[in-house]
Amino acid sequence: MTVPPDEHAARRRYLTTCLLYWLPLGLATAPLVLLLTARGLPLGTVAGLFAAHSLTTAALELPTGGLSDVLGRRPVLAAAGLVGIAAFTLLALGDSPALLFPGMVLLGASRALASGPAEAWYVDAVHARTGADGDLRPGLARGSATGSVALAVGTLVGGAVPWLLSGDLGDRLTLATGGLVLPLAVPVLLGAVVAAVFSGYVLAALAEPPRPPATLRTVVADVPTTIATGLRLGRRNAVVRRVVLTAAATGAGLAVVELLTPGRAADLTGTVESGAVLVGGLACAGFLCSALGARIAPGAAERFGDARAVPVGLVLCATGLLLLAVTANTAGPAAAASAVIGYGLAYLGLGTAGPSQGALLHRAVTADARATALSVQSLALQLVGALAGLALGVLPAGPPRWLLGVAALTLAVLLWLRPPADGRTSSDAADGGTADDAEAGSDAADGAGADARGTKSLRRGRQSQLRRLKTR
Repeated sequence: MTVPPDEHAARRRYLTTCLLYWLPLGLATAPLVLLLTARGLPLGTVAGLFAAHSLTTAALELPTGGLSDVLGRRPVLAAAGLVGIAAFTLLALGDSPALLFPGMVLLGASRALASGPAEAWYVDAVHARTGADGDLRPGLARGSATGSVALAVGTLVGGAVPWLLSGDLGDRLTLATGGLVLPLAVPVLLGAVVAAVFSGYVLAALAEPPRPPATLRTVVADVPTTIATGLRLGRRNAVVRRVVLTAAATGAGLAVVELLTPGRAADLTGTVESGAVLVGGLACAGFLCSALGARIAPGAAERFGDARAVPVGLVLCATGLLLLAVTANTAGPAAAASAVIGYGLAYLGLGTAGPSQGALLHRAVTADARATALSVQSLALQLVGALAGLALGVLPAGPPRWLLGVAALTLAVLLWLRPPADGRTSSDAADGGTADDAEAGSDAADGAGADARGTKSLRRGRQSQLRRLKTR
């Protein structure tokens, strides 16, 4: 029988997993678009490749979350790393859409596979040691901060390596590989190496209790049941529903920032090349602000309660986007400084709200549906982010485009002004949490009570699977 790690060991392994997963994505962030254009792809084709990535991630969120709940967290995370190796290799070495399109699809599949299992493993490990009342916020906050720092470091390294290899050294590398490896491809190849380390680490470090042995047929049969459970949780459980809708609003806000910032940076600096340098610096600063927000999130939750810490973070994010909106058509040092402050506030707010959302979500669901619930959350973020990106093309340039994100986040804030209607209390209330947390935590009981119809159906499916296996 596998002995669950103690809380400190579980946290350390979770943070290492976060670091190794997000570092390759950071390494590819700065050079990828430039690499694709250097391969001769027009911008329209590049946009199509990124759309393929987003749609793949959105389409696979729920199935892969269900797979994690059926097979276990560790094998799904290891598969995410292996798929990531193939994705980064194709993107680094591919020189035509026929190779690059599968690379972006595989990258989206890797993202979907890894979107929930690591966090679900950590929550399972803590609950196995301390019970369902264990404090998840410090570990979740540090995991979020670690991921942001990994992205920031990866972005800096990914931008610096091609610059260091420029000139004769880069020319010799390209010549020696027959034009296959450009200096811009080196950070992406490094991402493939780190993805391999990631797979090896999760197989070695993320021990979990044995699950019932499953054949391909039983896995395929149980995944739809798990997906249906996640959808029912989102519909019936007030806290899960609010967390999912908040993720949708966050997706809109992130789409606005990520799609509009590069053009604005190029306009500010005067050239695309210098604008790319500015975008890299801003991205690094944004990830660090998100990490700072995640670090202060437990304190905010202790002071306000989780159900009120979430809107506090969302207000910070909306304020940042509002500063970016009002300075969209304004030039000068003051406007530029205000825009930079707004950019930092946006990511600070998202980092502050994230851990409390995670804590509320995990109290509201049981282990059987945890990874699926995380996938529902990620699916909402991806889909609404894609729709917001399409809406930006319809809105007039300037403040209206930025105000789309402000409006979405304002609606998310309104969701949290009135607590969910439930009369029971939670451990948070006993520990000094707010009334909002008491009501939010009561939905954890809903996950095993009023919402138990969904998770019980999953357990019945699991028991049926055991009976089928015993008869073979």
